[in-house]
Amino acid sequence: MRIAKPLVLLLLLVTTLAAARRRDPLTEAEADQIRQAALEPYKRLQLYIKFTGARLDAIEQLRADPKQAEGRGRKIHDLLEDFTALMDEINDNLDQYQGRPLSKDDRKDFRRGLKAMITACDAWDGKLKTLKTAAESDPQTQKDAGDFKFILQDAEEALKSSASMAREYEETTPLDEKAGKKK
Repeated sequence: MRIAKPLVLLLLLVTTLAAARRRDPLTEAEADQIRQAALEPYKRLQLYIKFTGARLDAIEQLRADPKQAEGRGRKIHDLLEDFTALMDEINDNLDQYQGRPLSKDDRKDFRRGLKAMITACDAWDGKLKTLKTAAESDPQTQKDAGDFKFILQDAEEALKSSASMAREYEETTPLDEKAGKKK
C-alpha cells in the first residue's frame, strides 16, 4: 500500500505534464476567428484551410532562410505537429457538418468548402512531398530531418485521410433536398 500511493502520484504527475506539454496548434487570434465562425460551415472550413496552409508556408520560409538554421529541424517538427493537429480538427469539422441537417444555402456552401479542401489537400501534398524529397537529398535538410522525419509521416497520413474524407463527402453530399431523398 505504501508503494501504491507514490506510484499513483507519479502516474498523475506524468499524465499532467504530458497534457501540459501539448500546445494548441492555433494562435489566440486564430482560435478567436474559428469561434466567431462556429455556425458558418464554409467560413470555418476556409479558416482552417488558411491556418493549416500557413504552417506549411512557414516551413518553406524556414528552409529558405539561412538565418533560421539554428533549431530549424525542431521548428519544422512543431509546425508539422500543428499541421497534423489542424488536419484532425478539419476532419472533426467535416464529420460534424456532414452529419448535420443543413439548409440549402449551407449545403451549397459546405460543398464549396469541400472543393476548396480538396484543392488545398492537393497543394499540401505537393509541399509535403517536396519536404520529404529534400529530407532525403538536400544535405542541409538531411541534417534537420532527424527532428521531424516521423512527424512528417504522421502529417502525410493525416493529409491522406482528410483528402479522402473530403472527396467522399463531396460525392455523397446532395445539392438539394430532392437529391438527398433519392439516395
